[in-house]
Amino acid sequence: MTSIKIKLRKPLIRDKESNLFYQIIHNRIVRQVKTEYKIFFDEWDSHSSEIKIPLFNENRKKYLLSIKELVKLDINGLTKSTNFLDRKGIPYTADDIIKTYHNQSKGNTLSGFMQNIISQLKLFGKIRTSETYASTLNSFMRFRKDEDITLDEMNSDLIVAYEAYLEKESLGKNSISFYMRILRAVYNRAVEKGLVTQQYPFRQVYTGTPKTIKRAIPLKSIKQIKELNLTFNPSLDYVRDMFLFSFYTRGMSFIDMTYLKKKNLQNGILFYRRKKTGQQLCIKWENCMQEIVDKYQIATSPYLLPIIKNPDQDERRQYKNTIFLINRKLKDIGKKVGLSIPLTMYVARHSWASIAKSKNIPISVISEGMGHDSEATTQIYLASLDASVVDKANQLILNSL
Repeated sequence: MTSIKIKLRKPLIRDKESNLFYQIIHNRIVRQVKTEYKIFFDEWDSHSSEIKIPLFNENRKKYLLSIKELVKLDINGLTKSTNFLDRKGIPYTADDIIKTYHNQSKGNTLSGFMQNIISQLKLFGKIRTSETYASTLNSFMRFRKDEDITLDEMNSDLIVAYEAYLEKESLGKNSISFYMRILRAVYNRAVEKGLVTQQYPFRQVYTGTPKTIKRAIPLKSIKQIKELNLTFNPSLDYVRDMFLFSFYTRGMSFIDMTYLKKKNLQNGILFYRRKKTGQQLCIKWENCMQEIVDKYQIATSPYLLPIIKNPDQDERRQYKNTIFLINRKLKDIGKKVGLSIPLTMYVARHSWASIAKSKNIPISVISEGMGHDSEATTQIYLASLDASVVDKANQLILNSL
């Protein structure tokens, strides 16, 4: 029987930060694993052995949440090391658990190396990217039945077998390629660090980017969605309003909608910075947007929309839970208006661009409206574009409704 717990070393001075450590108990032998994570004594709940997250100090909140995530990864790593030794079927000690864990943490294994990358991505604030790497690692470990491998064991035969496994799991070509590209990026990074010799294990699997079907619906369908009578179905009504809000705001992505705060709206202009690119955008505030905000306004919340309902809890998890719920229920709305494609929040964004184009609005204006910055040529046009041009383009579309 093995016990793995997180502890806080008691500080000699109360107002000084102290280190967290892991306590490993196996066959009544106790060992400790030091960490570099430091917190204050009053940020630790000794009863639940958890970090306490402050409600009002945003900077400290972000720091402690990142530490909490790293601790979760470490505990997971120690647990996997224990499971690995259990599967060997031979006696082992608490020291063996720690040794196995450290070997993985040093990047000698695929799991250990990827966990290090995931931790770095989180510390740099690249949460979405870290989640895609974690998803890929989880998928690969399911394929391996939770048995880790060393980096030099990543050969062509193994990767081909993984591809076959994903196909059996009924994943599409795009999804399989997505996992393969992430694994390839991880492998190439290990090559750059000199941890493994390049053997090109991905040369026999597909790593391309097939064209996806464009997901846009015509203005007629947007009108039908808007005019649906959902009075007796508040859940669908809320989902429909979030979809329309995205469309009204030039196809604003849901992640940006999630973090909009009341202070972002000033003097009839909504200012926000895109999470994906960091680009700042401003949108002229229209009555249709205000109607949705008024409908769901929570006086005590700093947020403009009711997506993050508990600011003192994990905001990222609330976002993920809500987008999952919304995209699932949007499909029901799509069926009600007879759409041939699945309705998602992304459809609102793509539809705004498609409808704008059909009204002969210049591509440069559309790109500015959506906050695109990936095309260098477009950026040349955007540099001197007046924001009012984009607002007029948006107003033209909204008036058509």
